[in-house]
Amino acid sequence: MRIAYFTGMYPRATDTFIQREVVALREHGLDISTFAVRRPGDEHIVGQEQQRERDRTFYILPTHFISLVLAHWALLIRSPQRYWQAVQLAWKTAQPGWRGGLYQLFYFVEAGILAKQLHDQQISHLHNHIADSAGTVAMLAAALAGLPFSFTLHGPYIFFEPYRWRLDEKIRRSQFVCCISHFCRSQAMIFAPLEKWQDLHIVHCGVDPALFQPVMHQGQGRRLLFTGRLATVKGLPILFESLGLLKRSLPSVVLTVIGDGSDRALLEEQVRQQELEETVEFVGYRSQAEVRTYLQATDVFVLPSFAEGVPVVLMEAMAAAVPVVATQIAGIAELVADGKSGYLVPPGDALALATAIDALLQDGERRSQFGQVGRARVEQAFNIHQETKRLYHLFMGGAAIATDPLEPSVKPVALKALESVCSIPSK
Repeated sequence: MRIAYFTGMYPRATDTFIQREVVALREHGLDISTFAVRRPGDEHIVGQEQQRERDRTFYILPTHFISLVLAHWALLIRSPQRYWQAVQLAWKTAQPGWRGGLYQLFYFVEAGILAKQLHDQQISHLHNHIADSAGTVAMLAAALAGLPFSFTLHGPYIFFEPYRWRLDEKIRRSQFVCCISHFCRSQAMIFAPLEKWQDLHIVHCGVDPALFQPVMHQGQGRRLLFTGRLATVKGLPILFESLGLLKRSLPSVVLTVIGDGSDRALLEEQVRQQELEETVEFVGYRSQAEVRTYLQATDVFVLPSFAEGVPVVLMEAMAAAVPVVATQIAGIAELVADGKSGYLVPPGDALALATAIDALLQDGERRSQFGQVGRARVEQAFNIHQETKRLYHLFMGGAAIATDPLEPSVKPVALKALESVCSIPSK
């Protein structure tokens, strides 16, 4: 069975969870080919694993006009009816207005190039990550190629504009949808017809705990770590404000910031304005191995974000037995147990953030206890090998294997009751 993995840009330094998933599925014996709309820049190639994946990935853009025309002509000749149905689907799911129509035309053109490649490489199933514009291309390509498709639904951004990206139609046409959390699945259920709820499966992103050496904690700590995209939505301005408060009682506290992004200059300027230059260090993108090294020198991992799914960076920290402080949003509480493996604070509350960080830095025994609980949670329910095994079963046409005790291993009770009363056909 040959499976295509498709997203907008691959591999990126910020999407290592997709790379891990691809590698783990190959280890399970699946033949995975990777496709993307665009090739990532060299700034994303922070390790050999990214270089290998970039070298073996097919990129739709840039393309030659003649190649584009030939791809669509081949699809039209092969099945005029299917091609016309795909045109109708593109028209039906276009965003409103002339701009939306123009973008949809671009997506359809890209989908034709992808569909031709899927046919030429004898792909039997198309799977998409990041279901906005790339998801639209994937849906149209599957229609043009006559292939089943599925996707992994992350959030949170697609939930801000679900109608623009026609999440309802993507769910309806998919063979199955992988939801990264119970929260994510609940949002998908809003836009899915009742009979599709059983096709919404929870498959976590994951990490390999064996790669992370547990950190030993003792005494007072002072080293904080943030990893992520450098954007204000990640809550870094709140974290900097918290550092100003923390320095009153812990003047030696330091924060390392791993990552890059559009707001880096703005954030660096904020650090200068708050006179935190000796406290905050920006180190840019780092490879997966380097991130693990930084975790070994960390007392507390902090993620004050306003918008997340279930952050893989928190899984990495917890796998290294580093206690975390994060915001109580979306699916984070499904990973972090407040007061047991870390602290969850209200988003945007600098004082609450500083208080939680201070409580952990002051108490080495508490950090050690939280770290042990966090690592056990990752081993239990966010292990990449267990999660890709569940995904493997979905690709092979079976039911997902339940690994997380939070997730029921049977069809939701409410749905089963409705089927018996209303005679809704079971899939």
